[in-house]
Amino acid sequence: MKVTKNIKLSAIKVLQTEADAIQNLIFFINDEFEACVEAILASTGRVVVTGIGKSAIIANKIVATMNSTGTPAIFMHAADAIHGDLGMIQKDDFVICISKSGNTPEIKVLVPLLKRSGSKLIALVSNMESFLAEHADFVLNATIAAEACPNNLAPTTSTTAHMALGDALAVCLLEARGFTSEDFAKYHPGGSLGKQLYLTVEDVIPKNMIPLVKENASLSEVIVEISGKRMGATAVVNEENQLLGVITDGDLRRMLQVRTDIQNVKASDIMTRQPKTISKDEFAIRALNRMKEFNITQLVALDGENIAGFVHIHDLMREGIV
Repeated sequence: MKVTKNIKLSAIKVLQTEADAIQNLIFFINDEFEACVEAILASTGRVVVTGIGKSAIIANKIVATMNSTGTPAIFMHAADAIHGDLGMIQKDDFVICISKSGNTPEIKVLVPLLKRSGSKLIALVSNMESFLAEHADFVLNATIAAEACPNNLAPTTSTTAHMALGDALAVCLLEARGFTSEDFAKYHPGGSLGKQLYLTVEDVIPKNMIPLVKENASLSEVIVEISGKRMGATAVVNEENQLLGVITDGDLRRMLQVRTDIQNVKASDIMTRQPKTISKDEFAIRALNRMKEFNITQLVALDGENIAGFVHIHDLMREGIV
């Protein structure tokens, strides 16, 4: 039977409950949180993140975020830890243990073993009176009022709060290390995200395809250049090869709509003066943003004052940036 009653209200309630929980975490960002960040920064070890059940899934996400933002991290499942995986922990490592209750049997077995290894223990916990919180070197408070589940059982609000606090920790470490977008690109070379961070205009402009005509070129010469180089446009230059303007195929169509006598039309008569340009050394994503800003499909790429070519929207699409 299809039940639609109160579906929207239920969804809104879940989102509001989780949003409120994250908002309340602001009040738990205290001196201990700051000291925890500073201790990790001063350490020569890694960050080992552990948990069980849903907390293990959140731990994996935090590990992925830290690794991609300059903080070396590894995941260790809390159940596997007591069956051999403790061997991955080194003395200078920091171990973040994620748990809502902080009192599960696995946690109670694991904590003394972690303390014995000499590594520092960080509790990311929603119960400040728990066994985990009591024995940790640092406690990141992720207390929540209730789960979004109507039975207050399924991990929903708690896992959201844990992930958000893990993000806060990772970003604080990122900023403290001075981690830049260039650093980020080193860890994300694949996909469109990576290309936005390292691909330059020079990388995408077609080689040996520089359509250009002199300012006194005839209309037929302009058409042949635009058609032959297949860029949808041509640059117009003076005798010193300095850029004067650009003629697009759109300019040609608009000219034919208003002029009947085209015998004596020269390139300088129909070109767009002061065309939009971009340095060949700029990131390709900035070329895309510039095209969007001016609602155009190509830009003249410059090498200093010289024309390096044209970058077309299709070039960016081909690279998967659009």
